[in-house]
Amino acid sequence: MEIQAAIHHYCNYSERCHKDVRNKLYELGCTTPEVEQHIATLIEVGLLNEERYAKAFARGKFRMLQWGKVKIINQLKSHGISPYCIKKALKEIDDDAYIATMQKLAVAKTLSLKKVNSKTAKKAKLYTYLLQKGYERDVVMDLVNKLINT
Repeated sequence: MEIQAAIHHYCNYSERCHKDVRNKLYELGCTTPEVEQHIATLIEVGLLNEERYAKAFARGKFRMLQWGKVKIINQLKSHGISPYCIKKALKEIDDDAYIATMQKLAVAKTLSLKKVNSKTAKKAKLYTYLLQKGYERDVVMDLVNKLINT
């Protein structure tokens, strides 16, 4: 009974994906059949829902860390989330807010690159920065070219 209480607390504390819950159950010493039974129970009572998890993950990473869609998709895939749930999660991100956030990040980064004299080096640094944040290559290239004219 203590494993059930622990895993309920774990799922109540924050949204979790199946992979995280499965790993936690193995850490608690459960066997494979027990793990599957606990996961089935959590799904039945509504504590475990991958679509809800994916939506919360996408909203949180975008709002708090300003991640782009590419990085969010890759992280969700690494958590074993289905393509359907990933697609639903990306709908949680408002397109206007997405573009505005990317532009805000680009302007701030451009201002921090004042000491870099070469336009090519500035473009490369800005391009790399935005790609690391997870924004799409084609959109990033257009924005970099607009901000740093050649």
